[in-house]
Amino acid sequence: MPEQTVRVASAHGLHARPASLFTQAVGKAGIAVQLAKGGKTVNAASILGVISLGIDHNDEVTITAEEGDGAEALLAELTGILTTDHDAS
Repeated sequence: MPEQTVRVASAHGLHARPASLFTQAVGKAGIAVQLAKGGKTVNAASILGVISLGIDHNDEVTITAEEGDGAEALLAELTGILTTDHDAS
């Protein structure tokens, strides 16, 4: 399974707006994706699950995608979302 570990760049962490961008990208892809932080793993298509991880600025998270066409491209897109500071003015 393709996997990527990244540090979250948003100054206020993965709150509603960046979490929504992240989960929407997962939903559109049609590939099962898991997001993990500190030993807890959630369905990355669930905004409530993603927010429940309590991801703050500079936290390290791991994204794991199901094998299949487009999995690597999806991981790159999701990594881009997480490594962008959505709180920058």
